[in-house]
Amino acid sequence: MSELYRSFFGLKREPFTADLRIEELLETPATKDVRQRFHYAVRLGAICVVTGEVGSGKSTALRWAAHGLHPSEYKPLCVTATTGAITELYKQIAWNLDMEMNTTSRARLTRAIRSAVLDLVESRKIRPVLIIDEANQLSADVFTELHVITQYRQDSCPILPIILAGQTALLDRLSIRSVAPLASRVIARAHIEAVSMTDMTQYLQHHIQISGSKLNLFSEQAILAIHQGSGGLYRRANHLARGALIAAAAEKCQIVSPEHVRIASTELI
Repeated sequence: MSELYRSFFGLKREPFTADLRIEELLETPATKDVRQRFHYAVRLGAICVVTGEVGSGKSTALRWAAHGLHPSEYKPLCVTATTGAITELYKQIAWNLDMEMNTTSRARLTRAIRSAVLDLVESRKIRPVLIIDEANQLSADVFTELHVITQYRQDSCPILPIILAGQTALLDRLSIRSVAPLASRVIARAHIEAVSMTDMTQYLQHHIQISGSKLNLFSEQAILAIHQGSGGLYRRANHLARGALIAAAAEKCQIVSPEHVRIASTELI
């Protein structure tokens, strides 16, 4: 795709990208809600569950919430779940704990992780926070095993809070009987809904501003088309908005129209 559209609209950088600095993220009621529940669970050493559809902004909300953890007090352990065995997840956790583990032994990995967590808390006075994105991919067996590393001193010392984020299927995983010991630690839940037309308008203008323009580049009808075409989900809205800008610039139109959004949609799956 041509990059000339940026100069056409006076944009200093690529708009509608995910790699924003923390201070550039748009604070919304949903991100505030996630942050409040995130920190509540962290304070109590418990579990918080964050759900939402693909592209709804879960990862961004988690990133924003985790940024509020002071590095002198907390160490976020950020991993992405897979459909594999518990050892795959443990290896990711070990890597975040700065450990090189060349073993596939579940027992050795469990022992090493528990030891490292205790050392952080008791010797360095730093509390680790385990953040698992795409947690809906984890099997019931993995959830059952995961409970093991949350138990310290006969389960009387809640020192490893966990944030589980994923699609709504995550709630089904946690409702399975064998997962009950882990699910019983859940004390907060947040669900990120598709955004309204008003919120979408604010979101699009925010991204245009941080890309270097103070103009309203999208007509009201184009915003409606983006909102409807994205289902109120940010990721798809980003793709539609950027593609619509490219289509508008190709026709030398200063304002994006619904037709430009339609053209952008033909590039997406």
